[in-house]
Amino acid sequence: MYIKTLTAITLCAASAIASAQAMTKAEYDAAKDRVEMNYKNAKKSCDALKDNAKDICEVEAKGKEKVEKAELEHKYKATLGNARKLEEVKADTAYDLAKEKCEDQAGDAQKVCKADAKAVHERAVKAAKEKA
Repeated sequence: MYIKTLTAITLCAASAIASAQAMTKAEYDAAKDRVEMNYKNAKKSCDALKDNAKDICEVEAKGKEKVEKAELEHKYKATLGNARKLEEVKADTAYDLAKEKCEDQAGDAQKVCKADAKAVHERAVKAAKEKA
């Protein structure tokens, strides 16, 4: 029974190591090209919109590209620095999107909206820095 358990643990560990291996340069480059293509398509879909809806769409598209590139970089080189950078990029893109959505409001409501967005952003960045 001990040998069966040891064999099962060894197989699980080998499987985990194999799945955790970093991407090859070719896989990384192909994935990066896909991210850029997705961004171009998303940005193109924003052209049909007008005013702040178009701005929001473009900020979402750019933010998604930034997050996907940071995720890709983390998958390619899984370091604590890249993990922190990924969390910071997520926080920054969420903040940019929140600020853009605040533009639909006016006066004090807009100021409060932007202040709330900034506070959420600062907490997220602080949390990302504490993880690393």
